Amino acid sequence: MATPQCSSRQSSSLSSSPSSSRLQCLQVDSVQRWMEDLRHMTEVECMCVLQAKPIEVEDDVQQAELIVSAGAGTAAGDTVARNNLQSLLRRALVVSTELGKMFQRLEKGRWQRVHSTAVRANCHVRSLVNEYSAARNTPPEMQKFETSLLEKCLELTTITERCLHTEDEFFLKSMRDAIHEILTDVSDSFSNMIDMALANEIQVLIKQIESSDNVDTIGSAISNLLSLTQDGPQLCSIIAKEGAVVSLFKICRQDRFQELYAHALRTVASICCVEEGIKQLDKVDGILCLADILTDDGSEEAARAEAAAVVAQITSPHHTSTQHLASFLESMHDIVTALINLCESASCGEIFLLASAALANITFFDSMACEILLQLNAIHILLEACKDRQRVDTPYSKDQVVTILANLSVLEQCASEVLHEEGVERLLLLLSERPSSSSPSEGAACERVQQKAAVTLARLSRDTDLAKAAIQLNAVPRLIELCRSPTERNNSDSVLVACLAALRRLASGCPESIEAADHQQLIKPRLVDSFLLCSNMEESFV
Repeated sequence: MATPQCSSRQSSSLSSSPSSSRLQCLQVDSVQRWMEDLRHMTEVECMCVLQAKPIEVEDDVQQAELIVSAGAGTAAGDTVARNNLQSLLRRALVVSTELGKMFQRLEKGRWQRVHSTAVRANCHVRSLVNEYSAARNTPPEMQKFETSLLEKCLELTTITERCLHTEDEFFLKSMRDAIHEILTDVSDSFSNMIDMALANEIQVLIKQIESSDNVDTIGSAISNLLSLTQDGPQLCSIIAKEGAVVSLFKICRQDRFQELYAHALRTVASICCVEEGIKQLDKVDGILCLADILTDDGSEEAARAEAAAVVAQITSPHHTSTQHLASFLESMHDIVTALINLCESASCGEIFLLASAALANITFFDSMACEILLQLNAIHILLEACKDRQRVDTPYSKDQVVTILANLSVLEQCASEVLHEEGVERLLLLLSERPSSSSPSEGAACERVQQKAAVTLARLSRDTDLAKAAIQLNAVPRLIELCRSPTERNNSDSVLVACLAALRRLASGCPESIEAADHQQLIKPRLVDSFLLCSNMEESFV
Protein backbone atom coordinates (compact mmCIF):
# COMPACT_ATOMS: atom_id res chain seq x y z
CA MET A 1 0.00 0.00 0.00
CA ALA A 2 1.39 3.40 -0.95
CA THR A 3 1.94 5.88 1.84
CA PRO A 4 0.19 9.22 1.32
CA GLN A 5 2.68 12.04 1.02
CA CYS A 6 2.24 15.80 1.00
CA SER A 7 4.33 18.22 -1.00
CA SER A 8 7.04 20.29 0.56
CA ARG A 9 4.95 23.34 0.06
CA GLN A 10 2.03 21.78 1.96
CA SER A 11 4.41 20.81 4.74
CA SER A 12 5.69 24.33 4.85
CA SER A 13 2.22 25.84 5.12
CA LEU A 14 1.20 23.41 7.85
CA SER A 15 4.26 24.06 9.93
CA SER A 16 3.88 27.81 9.58
CA SER A 17 0.27 27.88 10.77
CA PRO A 18 -0.04 28.76 14.52
CA SER A 19 -3.35 26.90 14.90
CA SER A 20 -1.82 23.78 13.30
CA SER A 21 1.13 23.95 15.68
CA ARG A 22 -1.19 24.15 18.68
CA LEU A 23 -3.21 21.22 17.31
CA GLN A 24 -0.04 19.14 16.86
CA CYS A 25 1.06 19.96 20.41
CA LEU A 26 -2.33 19.01 21.84
CA GLN A 27 -2.30 15.74 19.92
CA VAL A 28 1.15 14.81 21.20
CA ASP A 29 0.31 15.77 24.76
CA SER A 30 -2.94 13.78 24.74
CA VAL A 31 -1.22 10.69 23.36
CA GLN A 32 1.51 10.90 25.97
CA ARG A 33 -1.08 11.40 28.70
CA TRP A 34 -3.09 8.42 27.44
CA MET A 35 0.03 6.21 27.47
CA GLU A 36 0.86 7.30 31.02
CA ASP A 37 -2.71 6.64 32.24
CA LEU A 38 -2.88 3.30 30.46
CA ARG A 39 -0.46 1.74 32.96
CA HIS A 40 -2.95 2.28 35.77
CA MET A 41 -6.09 1.45 33.78
CA THR A 42 -5.08 -2.02 32.58
CA GLU A 43 -7.44 -4.77 33.67
CA VAL A 44 -4.92 -7.01 35.36
CA GLU A 45 -7.39 -9.89 35.76
CA CYS A 46 -8.01 -9.94 32.01
CA MET A 47 -4.30 -9.80 31.29
CA CYS A 48 -3.71 -12.73 33.63
CA VAL A 49 -6.37 -14.80 31.87
CA LEU A 50 -4.89 -13.96 28.49
CA GLN A 51 -1.40 -14.93 29.64
CA ALA A 52 -2.67 -18.23 30.95
CA LYS A 53 -4.29 -19.19 27.61
CA PRO A 54 -2.13 -21.42 25.41
CA ILE A 55 -1.44 -20.15 21.93
CA GLU A 56 -2.46 -22.70 19.33
CA VAL A 57 0.29 -23.56 16.87
CA GLU A 58 -0.52 -24.70 13.36
CA ASP A 59 0.86 -28.05 12.20
CA ASP A 60 3.14 -26.50 9.61
CA VAL A 61 4.57 -24.06 12.19
CA GLN A 62 5.16 -26.95 14.61
CA GLN A 63 6.94 -28.84 11.87
CA ALA A 64 9.15 -25.82 11.17
CA GLU A 65 10.03 -25.55 14.88
CA LEU A 66 10.94 -29.25 14.95
CA ILE A 67 13.27 -28.72 12.01
CA VAL A 68 14.96 -25.80 13.77
CA SER A 69 15.27 -27.85 16.97
CA ALA A 70 16.81 -30.75 15.09
CA GLY A 71 19.28 -28.43 13.43
CA ALA A 72 20.31 -26.99 16.79
CA GLY A 73 21.19 -30.50 18.04
CA THR A 74 21.45 -30.85 21.79
CA ALA A 75 21.73 -27.10 22.38
CA ALA A 76 17.96 -26.72 22.83
CA GLY A 77 17.82 -29.56 25.36
CA ASP A 78 20.74 -28.09 27.28
CA THR A 79 18.97 -24.75 27.70
CA VAL A 80 15.72 -26.14 29.14
CA ALA A 81 16.90 -26.21 32.75
CA ARG A 82 18.55 -22.81 32.43
CA ASN A 83 15.40 -21.31 30.92
CA ASN A 84 13.25 -22.75 33.71
CA LEU A 85 15.50 -21.27 36.35
CA GLN A 86 15.92 -17.89 34.68
CA SER A 87 12.18 -17.66 34.05
CA LEU A 88 11.49 -18.53 37.68
CA LEU A 89 13.93 -15.88 38.90
CA ARG A 90 12.49 -13.24 36.59
CA ARG A 91 8.93 -13.94 37.66
CA ALA A 92 9.96 -13.98 41.32
CA LEU A 93 11.59 -10.57 40.85
CA VAL A 94 8.37 -9.17 39.36
CA VAL A 95 6.30 -10.38 42.32
CA SER A 96 8.87 -9.15 44.86
CA THR A 97 8.86 -5.74 43.19
CA GLU A 98 5.05 -5.53 43.37
CA LEU A 99 5.06 -6.52 47.05
CA GLY A 100 7.72 -3.90 47.75
CA LYS A 101 5.61 -1.23 46.03
CA MET A 102 2.63 -2.31 48.07
CA PHE A 103 4.51 -1.81 51.36
CA GLN A 104 5.46 1.73 50.26
CA ARG A 105 1.96 2.67 49.10
CA LEU A 106 0.42 1.24 52.25
CA GLU A 107 2.60 3.50 54.40
CA LYS A 108 1.43 6.52 52.37
CA GLY A 109 -2.23 5.49 52.58
CA ARG A 110 -2.71 5.45 48.81
CA TRP A 111 -5.56 2.94 48.93
CA GLN A 112 -6.42 2.88 45.24
CA ARG A 113 -2.81 2.04 44.40
CA VAL A 114 -2.61 -0.46 47.26
CA HIS A 115 -5.58 -2.39 45.90
CA SER A 116 -4.44 -2.30 42.26
CA THR A 117 -0.99 -3.52 43.32
CA ALA A 118 -2.57 -6.30 45.40
CA VAL A 119 -4.63 -7.42 42.40
CA ARG A 120 -1.56 -7.32 40.18
CA ALA A 121 0.56 -9.27 42.66
CA ASN A 122 -2.23 -11.82 43.10
CA CYS A 123 -2.40 -12.37 39.33
CA HIS A 124 1.36 -12.67 39.00
CA VAL A 125 1.54 -15.21 41.82
CA ARG A 126 -1.31 -17.31 40.39
CA SER A 127 0.23 -17.21 36.93
CA LEU A 128 3.63 -18.22 38.28
CA VAL A 129 2.20 -21.10 40.34
CA ASN A 130 0.10 -22.40 37.45
CA GLU A 131 2.92 -22.23 34.92
CA TYR A 132 5.44 -23.84 37.26
CA SER A 133 3.03 -26.64 38.20
CA ALA A 134 2.38 -27.32 34.52
CA ALA A 135 6.10 -27.53 33.76
CA ARG A 136 7.19 -29.58 36.78
CA ASN A 137 5.85 -32.26 39.09
CA THR A 138 5.50 -30.11 42.19
CA PRO A 139 6.48 -31.89 45.44
CA PRO A 140 3.60 -32.33 47.95
CA GLU A 141 5.27 -30.08 50.53
CA MET A 142 5.55 -27.31 47.97
CA GLN A 143 1.91 -27.77 46.92
CA LYS A 144 0.84 -26.98 50.50
CA PHE A 145 2.87 -23.77 50.35
CA GLU A 146 1.31 -22.84 47.03
CA THR A 147 -2.24 -23.39 48.28
CA SER A 148 -1.62 -21.36 51.42
CA LEU A 149 0.06 -18.57 49.46
CA LEU A 150 -2.79 -18.31 46.94
CA GLU A 151 -5.32 -18.08 49.79
CA LYS A 152 -3.35 -15.29 51.44
CA CYS A 153 -3.07 -13.40 48.16
CA LEU A 154 -6.83 -13.62 47.67
CA GLU A 155 -7.36 -12.43 51.24
CA LEU A 156 -5.04 -9.50 50.57
CA THR A 157 -7.00 -8.53 47.45
CA THR A 158 -10.32 -8.75 49.30
CA ILE A 159 -9.26 -6.73 52.32
CA THR A 160 -7.66 -3.96 50.26
CA GLU A 161 -10.84 -3.65 48.20
CA ARG A 162 -12.83 -2.96 51.38
CA CYS A 163 -10.63 0.07 52.04
CA LEU A 164 -11.74 1.69 48.76
CA HIS A 165 -15.34 2.14 49.93
CA THR A 166 -14.79 4.10 53.15
CA GLU A 167 -13.13 7.28 54.36
CA ASP A 168 -13.34 6.39 58.05
CA GLU A 169 -9.84 7.18 59.33
CA PHE A 170 -10.17 4.94 62.39
CA PHE A 171 -11.25 2.00 60.22
CA LEU A 172 -8.47 2.62 57.68
CA LYS A 173 -5.85 2.81 60.42
CA SER A 174 -6.91 -0.54 61.85
CA MET A 175 -7.02 -2.03 58.37
CA ARG A 176 -3.53 -0.72 57.61
CA ASP A 177 -2.09 -2.78 60.48
CA ALA A 178 -4.02 -5.86 59.39
CA ILE A 179 -2.94 -5.47 55.74
CA HIS A 180 0.68 -4.96 56.80
CA GLU A 181 0.58 -8.21 58.76
CA ILE A 182 -0.98 -10.15 55.85
CA LEU A 183 1.44 -8.56 53.38
CA THR A 184 4.41 -9.57 55.53
CA ASP A 185 3.00 -13.10 55.71
CA VAL A 186 2.57 -13.17 51.93
CA SER A 187 6.14 -11.97 51.38
CA ASP A 188 7.57 -14.61 53.69
CA SER A 189 5.45 -17.37 52.19
CA PHE A 190 6.37 -16.33 48.67
CA SER A 191 10.09 -16.32 49.53
CA ASN A 192 9.79 -19.80 51.01
CA MET A 193 7.91 -21.09 47.97
CA ILE A 194 10.50 -19.64 45.57
CA ASP A 195 13.33 -21.16 47.62
CA MET A 196 11.63 -24.56 47.40
CA ALA A 197 11.08 -24.15 43.66
CA LEU A 198 14.70 -23.17 43.12
CA ALA A 199 15.82 -26.12 45.23
CA ASN A 200 13.66 -28.36 43.06
CA GLU A 201 15.27 -27.00 39.88
CA ILE A 202 18.76 -27.28 41.35
CA GLN A 203 18.08 -30.93 42.22
CA VAL A 204 17.33 -31.54 38.54
CA LEU A 205 20.75 -30.12 37.59
CA ILE A 206 22.55 -32.10 40.27
CA LYS A 207 20.86 -35.35 39.15
CA GLN A 208 21.98 -34.49 35.63
CA ILE A 209 25.59 -34.22 36.85
CA GLU A 210 25.45 -37.43 38.87
CA SER A 211 23.57 -39.68 36.46
CA SER A 212 25.10 -38.76 33.11
CA ASP A 213 28.30 -40.06 31.53
CA ASN A 214 28.19 -37.51 28.73
CA VAL A 215 30.79 -34.76 29.13
CA ASP A 216 28.68 -32.19 27.26
CA THR A 217 25.58 -32.89 29.34
CA ILE A 218 27.51 -32.63 32.62
CA GLY A 219 29.30 -29.51 31.41
CA SER A 220 25.98 -27.87 30.55
CA ALA A 221 24.56 -28.64 34.01
CA ILE A 222 27.69 -27.23 35.66
CA SER A 223 27.39 -24.07 33.53
CA ASN A 224 23.81 -23.62 34.70
CA LEU A 225 24.87 -24.00 38.34
CA LEU A 226 27.69 -21.52 37.85
CA SER A 227 25.34 -18.94 36.34
CA LEU A 228 23.01 -19.37 39.32
CA THR A 229 25.81 -18.66 41.79
CA GLN A 230 26.10 -15.18 40.30
CA ASP A 231 22.62 -14.30 41.60
CA GLY A 232 23.76 -13.83 45.19
CA PRO A 233 24.69 -15.62 48.42
CA GLN A 234 21.14 -16.76 49.20
CA LEU A 235 21.03 -18.85 46.04
CA CYS A 236 24.56 -20.14 46.75
CA SER A 237 23.32 -21.39 50.14
CA ILE A 238 20.44 -23.26 48.48
CA ILE A 239 22.83 -24.77 45.93
CA ALA A 240 25.18 -25.90 48.69
CA LYS A 241 22.38 -27.40 50.81
CA GLU A 242 21.14 -29.42 47.85
CA GLY A 243 24.54 -31.16 47.61
CA ALA A 244 26.11 -29.47 44.59
CA VAL A 245 29.58 -29.34 46.18
CA VAL A 246 29.51 -33.09 46.80
CA SER A 247 28.53 -33.82 43.19
CA LEU A 248 31.16 -31.47 41.77
CA PHE A 249 33.95 -33.08 43.77
CA LYS A 250 32.82 -36.49 42.52
CA ILE A 251 33.53 -35.18 39.02
CA CYS A 252 36.94 -33.90 40.12
CA ARG A 253 37.88 -37.33 41.44
CA GLN A 254 37.33 -39.13 38.12
CA ASP A 255 40.11 -39.11 35.54
CA ARG A 256 37.68 -39.49 32.65
CA PHE A 257 36.26 -36.05 33.42
CA GLN A 258 39.58 -34.19 33.58
CA GLU A 259 38.46 -31.65 31.01
CA LEU A 260 35.66 -30.65 33.38
CA TYR A 261 37.89 -30.09 36.43
CA ALA A 262 38.42 -26.36 35.85
CA HIS A 263 34.73 -25.73 35.20
CA ALA A 264 33.63 -27.73 38.25
CA LEU A 265 36.17 -26.07 40.55
CA ARG A 266 35.19 -22.59 39.39
CA THR A 267 31.63 -23.41 40.40
CA VAL A 268 32.81 -24.77 43.76
CA ALA A 269 34.71 -21.53 44.40
CA SER A 270 31.56 -19.51 43.72
CA ILE A 271 29.44 -21.69 46.01
CA CYS A 272 32.04 -21.43 48.80
CA CYS A 273 31.38 -17.72 49.19
CA VAL A 274 28.89 -18.90 51.86
CA GLU A 275 29.61 -20.91 55.00
CA GLU A 276 27.33 -23.77 53.95
CA GLY A 277 29.44 -24.34 50.84
CA ILE A 278 32.63 -24.57 52.91
CA LYS A 279 30.98 -27.01 55.33
CA GLN A 280 30.01 -29.25 52.42
CA LEU A 281 33.55 -29.07 51.05
CA ASP A 282 34.97 -30.09 54.42
CA LYS A 283 32.55 -33.04 54.72
CA VAL A 284 33.75 -34.60 51.44
CA ASP A 285 37.47 -34.01 52.14
CA GLY A 286 37.54 -31.45 49.37
CA ILE A 287 40.87 -30.03 50.56
CA LEU A 288 42.60 -33.36 49.86
CA CYS A 289 41.14 -33.34 46.36
CA LEU A 290 42.37 -29.76 45.84
CA ALA A 291 45.84 -30.75 47.03
CA ASP A 292 45.89 -33.70 44.62
CA ILE A 293 45.00 -31.49 41.65
CA LEU A 294 47.45 -28.75 42.62
CA THR A 295 50.37 -31.15 43.08
CA ASP A 296 49.64 -33.27 40.00
CA ASP A 297 52.03 -32.24 37.22
CA GLY A 298 49.64 -33.85 34.76
CA SER A 299 46.79 -31.49 35.67
CA GLU A 300 46.05 -28.70 33.24
CA GLU A 301 47.13 -25.23 34.31
CA ALA A 302 43.51 -24.05 34.18
CA ALA A 303 42.44 -26.78 36.62
CA ARG A 304 45.27 -25.92 39.02
CA ALA A 305 44.37 -22.23 38.79
CA GLU A 306 40.73 -22.92 39.66
CA ALA A 307 41.85 -25.16 42.53
CA ALA A 308 43.89 -22.18 43.74
CA ALA A 309 40.74 -20.05 43.48
CA VAL A 310 38.89 -22.47 45.76
CA VAL A 311 41.78 -22.34 48.26
CA ALA A 312 41.68 -18.52 48.14
CA GLN A 313 37.94 -18.59 48.77
CA ILE A 314 37.93 -20.98 51.72
CA THR A 315 40.90 -19.27 53.42
CA SER A 316 39.45 -15.77 53.05
CA PRO A 317 39.68 -13.74 56.28
CA HIS A 318 36.05 -12.69 55.75
CA HIS A 319 34.74 -16.13 56.76
CA THR A 320 33.77 -16.37 60.42
CA SER A 321 33.98 -20.17 60.61
CA THR A 322 37.51 -21.63 60.79
CA GLN A 323 36.64 -25.25 61.58
CA HIS A 324 37.55 -26.36 58.06
CA LEU A 325 41.07 -24.99 58.43
CA ALA A 326 42.05 -27.86 60.74
CA SER A 327 42.01 -30.30 57.82
CA PHE A 328 43.69 -27.67 55.65
CA LEU A 329 46.75 -27.59 57.92
CA GLU A 330 47.41 -31.27 57.22
CA SER A 331 47.95 -30.56 53.51
CA MET A 332 49.33 -27.04 53.89
CA HIS A 333 52.96 -27.79 52.96
CA ASP A 334 51.94 -29.49 49.71
CA ILE A 335 49.42 -26.78 48.85
CA VAL A 336 51.80 -23.88 49.58
CA THR A 337 54.54 -25.53 47.52
CA ALA A 338 52.18 -26.08 44.59
CA LEU A 339 50.88 -22.50 44.77
CA ILE A 340 54.30 -20.83 44.74
CA ASN A 341 55.29 -23.08 41.84
CA LEU A 342 52.14 -21.98 40.03
CA CYS A 343 53.09 -18.34 40.65
CA GLU A 344 56.49 -19.00 39.09
CA SER A 345 55.15 -20.81 36.01
CA ALA A 346 51.92 -18.86 35.45
CA SER A 347 51.27 -18.20 31.78
CA CYS A 348 49.08 -15.13 32.35
CA GLY A 349 48.08 -12.53 34.91
CA GLU A 350 44.80 -14.19 35.90
CA ILE A 351 46.49 -17.45 36.90
CA PHE A 352 49.17 -15.60 38.88
CA LEU A 353 46.45 -13.56 40.61
CA LEU A 354 44.54 -16.68 41.73
CA ALA A 355 47.65 -18.46 43.02
CA SER A 356 49.04 -15.39 44.80
CA ALA A 357 45.64 -14.57 46.35
CA ALA A 358 45.50 -18.07 47.84
CA LEU A 359 49.02 -17.66 49.25
CA ALA A 360 48.20 -14.22 50.66
CA ASN A 361 45.21 -15.60 52.56
CA ILE A 362 47.17 -18.59 53.84
CA THR A 363 49.94 -16.39 55.27
CA PHE A 364 47.37 -14.58 57.40
CA PHE A 365 46.27 -17.50 59.51
CA ASP A 366 49.45 -19.54 60.08
CA SER A 367 53.04 -18.41 60.56
CA MET A 368 54.23 -21.85 59.49
CA ALA A 369 53.12 -20.98 55.94
CA CYS A 370 55.48 -17.98 56.02
CA GLU A 371 58.38 -20.18 57.06
CA ILE A 372 57.59 -22.67 54.29
CA LEU A 373 57.52 -19.85 51.74
CA LEU A 374 60.91 -18.57 52.84
CA GLN A 375 62.35 -22.06 52.45
CA LEU A 376 60.86 -22.24 48.94
CA ASN A 377 62.61 -19.03 47.83
CA ALA A 378 59.27 -17.26 47.56
CA ILE A 379 60.70 -13.73 47.87
CA HIS A 380 62.84 -14.24 44.77
CA ILE A 381 59.92 -15.77 42.84
CA LEU A 382 57.49 -12.98 43.76
CA LEU A 383 59.88 -10.10 43.13
CA GLU A 384 60.89 -11.58 39.77
CA ALA A 385 57.21 -11.91 38.89
CA CYS A 386 56.74 -8.19 39.58
CA LYS A 387 59.20 -7.49 36.74
CA ASP A 388 57.14 -9.61 34.34
CA ARG A 389 54.22 -7.64 32.91
CA GLN A 390 52.69 -10.85 31.61
CA ARG A 391 52.15 -12.13 35.14
CA VAL A 392 51.85 -9.03 37.33
CA ASP A 393 49.92 -6.55 35.23
CA THR A 394 47.36 -4.98 37.60
CA PRO A 395 47.20 -3.37 41.07
CA TYR A 396 45.20 -6.41 42.19
CA SER A 397 48.14 -8.76 41.55
CA LYS A 398 50.55 -6.31 43.21
CA ASP A 399 48.20 -6.17 46.20
CA GLN A 400 48.57 -9.95 46.65
CA VAL A 401 52.37 -9.83 46.29
CA VAL A 402 52.83 -7.02 48.80
CA THR A 403 50.41 -8.74 51.21
CA ILE A 404 52.61 -11.84 51.18
CA LEU A 405 55.74 -9.73 51.66
CA ALA A 406 54.12 -7.85 54.56
CA ASN A 407 53.26 -11.12 56.30
CA LEU A 408 56.71 -12.59 55.61
CA SER A 409 58.39 -9.46 56.98
CA VAL A 410 57.54 -10.44 60.57
CA LEU A 411 60.25 -13.13 60.29
CA GLU A 412 63.77 -11.92 61.07
CA GLN A 413 65.45 -13.73 58.17
CA CYS A 414 63.16 -12.02 55.67
CA ALA A 415 65.07 -8.69 55.69
CA SER A 416 68.32 -10.14 54.37
CA GLU A 417 66.53 -11.92 51.53
CA VAL A 418 64.61 -8.79 50.53
CA LEU A 419 67.86 -6.83 50.55
CA HIS A 420 69.61 -9.47 48.45
CA GLU A 421 66.77 -9.52 45.89
CA GLU A 422 66.68 -5.70 45.65
CA GLY A 423 63.25 -5.78 47.20
CA VAL A 424 63.57 -2.30 48.74
CA GLU A 425 63.55 -0.78 45.24
CA ARG A 426 60.40 -2.73 44.47
CA LEU A 427 58.70 -1.53 47.67
CA LEU A 428 59.46 2.08 46.74
CA LEU A 429 57.93 1.51 43.30
CA LEU A 430 54.85 0.09 44.99
CA LEU A 431 54.66 3.24 47.15
CA SER A 432 54.18 5.14 43.88
CA GLU A 433 51.37 2.91 42.60
CA ARG A 434 48.63 4.96 40.93
CA PRO A 435 45.38 3.86 39.27
CA SER A 436 45.33 3.87 35.48
CA SER A 437 41.58 4.55 35.34
CA SER A 438 38.80 6.14 37.37
CA SER A 439 37.57 2.73 38.55
CA PRO A 440 36.82 2.86 42.32
CA SER A 441 37.94 -0.76 42.78
CA GLU A 442 41.28 -0.06 41.08
CA GLY A 443 41.76 3.06 43.23
CA ALA A 444 41.07 1.02 46.37
CA ALA A 445 43.56 -1.64 45.22
CA CYS A 446 46.25 1.03 44.75
CA GLU A 447 45.58 2.33 48.26
CA ARG A 448 46.06 -1.17 49.66
CA VAL A 449 49.30 -1.56 47.70
CA GLN A 450 50.67 1.72 49.10
CA GLN A 451 49.57 0.93 52.63
CA LYS A 452 51.03 -2.59 52.68
CA ALA A 453 54.26 -1.45 51.02
CA ALA A 454 54.71 1.11 53.82
CA VAL A 455 53.86 -1.51 56.47
CA THR A 456 56.38 -3.93 54.96
CA LEU A 457 59.06 -1.21 54.88
CA ALA A 458 58.37 -0.32 58.52
CA ARG A 459 58.67 -3.94 59.63
CA LEU A 460 61.81 -4.65 57.61
CA SER A 461 63.50 -1.46 58.81
CA ARG A 462 64.18 -3.19 62.11
CA ASP A 463 67.21 -4.45 60.20
CA THR A 464 69.87 -1.72 60.21
CA ASP A 465 71.31 -2.59 56.80
CA LEU A 466 67.92 -2.57 55.14
CA ALA A 467 66.99 0.76 56.81
CA LYS A 468 70.20 2.33 55.49
CA ALA A 469 69.49 0.98 52.00
CA ALA A 470 65.98 2.45 52.12
CA ILE A 471 67.32 5.86 53.15
CA GLN A 472 69.96 5.79 50.38
CA LEU A 473 67.19 5.00 47.86
CA ASN A 474 65.27 8.14 48.97
CA ALA A 475 62.50 6.34 50.82
CA VAL A 476 62.20 9.23 53.29
CA PRO A 477 61.22 11.95 50.75
CA ARG A 478 58.60 9.66 49.23
CA LEU A 479 57.11 8.81 52.63
CA ILE A 480 57.01 12.52 53.55
CA GLU A 481 55.29 13.29 50.24
CA LEU A 482 52.66 10.65 50.92
CA CYS A 483 52.08 12.07 54.41
CA ARG A 484 51.77 15.67 53.29
CA SER A 485 49.94 15.26 49.99
CA PRO A 486 46.44 13.76 50.23
CA THR A 487 46.23 13.37 46.44
CA GLU A 488 49.39 11.21 46.40
CA ARG A 489 47.73 8.74 48.74
CA ASN A 490 44.26 9.12 47.19
CA ASN A 491 43.03 10.74 50.43
CA SER A 492 43.53 7.45 52.26
CA ASP A 493 43.92 7.64 56.04
CA SER A 494 45.20 4.06 56.24
CA VAL A 495 48.06 4.92 53.85
CA LEU A 496 48.84 8.00 55.97
CA VAL A 497 49.10 5.99 59.19
CA ALA A 498 51.32 3.35 57.56
CA CYS A 499 53.62 5.98 56.06
CA LEU A 500 53.95 7.81 59.38
CA ALA A 501 54.86 4.52 61.08
CA ALA A 502 57.49 3.71 58.40
CA LEU A 503 58.92 7.22 58.59
CA ARG A 504 59.28 7.06 62.37
CA ARG A 505 60.95 3.66 62.16
CA LEU A 506 63.54 4.99 59.69
CA ALA A 507 64.05 8.17 61.74
CA SER A 508 64.74 6.17 64.90
CA GLY A 509 67.73 4.53 63.22
CA CYS A 510 68.93 7.54 61.25
CA PRO A 511 67.60 10.86 62.68
CA GLU A 512 69.79 12.98 60.39
CA SER A 513 67.83 11.73 57.37
CA ILE A 514 64.84 13.87 58.43
CA GLU A 515 64.89 17.65 58.13
CA ALA A 516 64.11 19.71 61.22
CA ALA A 517 60.69 20.95 60.05
CA ASP A 518 59.58 17.45 59.09
CA HIS A 519 60.91 16.06 62.36
CA GLN A 520 58.98 18.70 64.30
CA GLN A 521 55.67 17.84 62.61
CA LEU A 522 55.90 14.16 61.62
CA ILE A 523 58.24 12.54 64.15
CA LYS A 524 58.27 14.42 67.43
CA PRO A 525 54.49 14.65 68.19
CA ARG A 526 52.34 11.70 69.15
CA LEU A 527 51.31 9.60 66.16
CA VAL A 528 47.71 10.72 66.50
CA ASP A 529 48.73 14.39 66.49
CA SER A 530 50.83 13.96 63.37
CA PHE A 531 47.95 12.10 61.79
CA LEU A 532 45.51 14.94 62.52
CA LEU A 533 48.01 17.46 61.18
CA CYS A 534 48.41 15.63 57.87
CA SER A 535 44.87 14.33 57.54
CA ASN A 536 42.56 15.95 55.06
CA MET A 537 39.56 15.34 57.30
CA GLU A 538 37.47 18.43 57.98
CA GLU A 539 35.75 18.34 61.35
CA SER A 540 32.44 20.09 61.86
CA PHE A 541 31.13 20.96 65.31
CA VAL A 542 27.77 22.19 64.08
